[in-house]
Amino acid sequence: MNMKKCIGAPIPDWDWAHRLSTKQPVGPEVKDLGTIFSINSTFMDVIDPAFLDKQWVILAVLVAFMAMGIGPYVYWLTNIRYPDAGGVIGNIFSIFVSFVFGSIAWRLGRGLFFGLLYRPIRFHRASRMLYSIRSRRFFAKRGEGDVVWDAPWSDDTIFCLHREVSPYGTVFHIRHYTVDDQGNVTRVFSIGREWTSSQARLALAQWNYWCQYMNDGPRNLPKPMLFHTQHETPRESFLFALYNFGMNVALFMRLLTLPMVLLFAAMRMLANVTCRAPVWPEAIARISVVAPDDLYAEPRASTPVGWAATVLAQQRGDYPDDDHARVLNWVSEPDGLKYAAAWLKDPATAATAQRDET
Repeated sequence: MNMKKCIGAPIPDWDWAHRLSTKQPVGPEVKDLGTIFSINSTFMDVIDPAFLDKQWVILAVLVAFMAMGIGPYVYWLTNIRYPDAGGVIGNIFSIFVSFVFGSIAWRLGRGLFFGLLYRPIRFHRASRMLYSIRSRRFFAKRGEGDVVWDAPWSDDTIFCLHREVSPYGTVFHIRHYTVDDQGNVTRVFSIGREWTSSQARLALAQWNYWCQYMNDGPRNLPKPMLFHTQHETPRESFLFALYNFGMNVALFMRLLTLPMVLLFAAMRMLANVTCRAPVWPEAIARISVVAPDDLYAEPRASTPVGWAATVLAQQRGDYPDDDHARVLNWVSEPDGLKYAAAWLKDPATAATAQRDET
């Protein structure tokens, strides 16, 4: 998910065509699909896509780091084991190999190691703003906190459903773009999680969930799929890796993927040891104080937090499974799958049909 290639260029045509409105719902469903840290009457903290999938990137960093050893090995072969074999060409090749894989390890690993445990995106109802912590500030002044980007919550702000096509399939995620006077991208960040091509309906339901919170408050929102922990334990790291292969997977497949699960869990734990929790700037923290009598402040002491506690609570019947709602006064296509397919094909027509009826 390389967003840097967008900087200095216009918004991709597909993204622009699939712009998301902050006022009009996209689809008949309202549902959270596992994106929430916490929620209350003032703000809601949401994950970014890297939070769920960082073990894959960490594994790539490890492979690149190990591949750096090819350079010293070539040097040993051409200068010590077979001193007449390589000469200057062998030395140049060994340096080149180490440099290439070292660059890959640095580019992928920067921010995952010695960075932040998570990068929350705050939907702030009181200020009508989104605040996104982007990176760790190592030499912050008092009250400065970590690096934060912001975006107003309005229909003038550009939110899009982004599509990425790769050899492994098509995935979607929701992006915010900031552009300059020429329409070129100056900032971009992703919100929530990724969805596969067959899950576009869920991406739209997730956007409706965030919009309903910002526009109408938390009162009638369905329960989130779970509240992610902000204090990840080794057990949670294991469950992140386990459920990355699917929530409802047969026992045989669980056993088959167990070696990869253990490896991914170790990668998450290794990165977490080197990172710290994010720090909000004092100006944002000051307007984000939660009232002690807030009826909608979650998670509470009795609320399950994280994969393990939530799954156990669902098995006991103490926490809803697949909680969702319908968009009020929805008059367009009632089937979420059919509407998502129509919206992906021609969002303008699908959105116009809903606006005309309302």
